[in-house]
Amino acid sequence: MLRVKPAIILLAAAVAACSGFVPRGPGGAGDAGAPAQAPGTAYVIGPADVLSIGVLNHEDLNRTVTVRPDGRFSFALVGEIEAAGQTPPQLQETMVAALAEYIDVLPGEVSVIVDSVHSYTVSVLGEVRLPGRFEFRNQVTVLDALAQAGGLTEFADTSDILILRTYQGQEERIRFNYKKSVRIDDNDPRVLLMPGDVVVVP
Repeated sequence: MLRVKPAIILLAAAVAACSGFVPRGPGGAGDAGAPAQAPGTAYVIGPADVLSIGVLNHEDLNRTVTVRPDGRFSFALVGEIEAAGQTPPQLQETMVAALAEYIDVLPGEVSVIVDSVHSYTVSVLGEVRLPGRFEFRNQVTVLDALAQAGGLTEFADTSDILILRTYQGQEERIRFNYKKSVRIDDNDPRVLLMPGDVVVVP
């Protein structure tokens, strides 16, 4: 039975709704110990990420772009490109298909490099010492996010932490048991957070 304070839940839901595009697939609902909760390891591009795009034999098209809040960026010849939600290899294929209408370009002749990651943000609210929104450069676990927030307070309900996740317009609520996760005999995979997740500690 969840005992999260209603005010904190409402605030967390608002943060999740305003966190922007959430890449990667759904994490599922219920107990966060299930392997299906962990997102894939391939990095997915998001808003504010900085990308270097190169086109073989067309150096005049090489440039660095920043993904806008709407998940797109502008590129010569092709106009608007949807980047958020794609991995770099997927965006390469998208760029090849778009450029092929204007120039001779083959698969593998377009490179996409993520120069700077700014879209991986996670919010931690409730009974932590430093609540707030944190930016990460790599995938993080719930424990990493709690550590970044200064750790739990003495009033925290460590067995009933809640992860709020928005995917394709639908909100998912995933329970996380801190006590279980730090046990020496716990063999469950560490729970990875997705960009835009909100961790609520009651």
